[in-house]
Amino acid sequence: MNDQSPHGAQSLADLIGSRLCHDLVNPLGAIGNGVELLEMTGSVRGPEMELIRDAVRDAQARMRFLRIAFGAAGPAQVLGAREARQTAEAPWQGARLSVDWGVGADLPRLQVKLGYLMILCAETALPMGGTVALRTDPGGQWRLEATGPRVALDEALWSVLRFGMGAAGRRLRAAEAQFAALHAAVTPLDLTVNYVAREDGLAMSTA
Repeated sequence: MNDQSPHGAQSLADLIGSRLCHDLVNPLGAIGNGVELLEMTGSVRGPEMELIRDAVRDAQARMRFLRIAFGAAGPAQVLGAREARQTAEAPWQGARLSVDWGVGADLPRLQVKLGYLMILCAETALPMGGTVALRTDPGGQWRLEATGPRVALDEALWSVLRFGMGAAGRRLRAAEAQFAALHAAVTPLDLTVNYVAREDGLAMSTA
């Protein structure tokens, strides 16, 4: 990995995230290749093999997504539009949540990181699933619209986006790490994350 983060205290966490994802990608790929070979030879068939195949694909898609969301991102690194879209949408296929990555241009990896972290934050507000759509406005700021049958916001947790980890008034759980990571990522860029909850959805944006 050549990922580097220029953002001081956050860089260690970024590098740890990159290292963990990097080390897990290879064995997952090997398992996936092994499953494909077994399917080609026809030596193993049945629902058990389908279950293993689907689990490996899901794990690979999730790992690629998390590698960008939580890994290090250097200021000069760029992610192609096609790769960013595929990586953003693949982990949610067949799930209660669907993601629409509506950005058709190449973006700095750090910008993509912000978008991915916003997706993870929005996911926590949609316990029954829904749709998350991301766009960038003409000024390059993120605009996220999330809709679903139920919207549930933990205000103390979401305040972390504006004021940092201490705003939650408790220790964050591992499943909530994206809130602290997003705050840490936007702060050096002099950006803020805004959010508004509605009865049937959620709007998020950077400014």
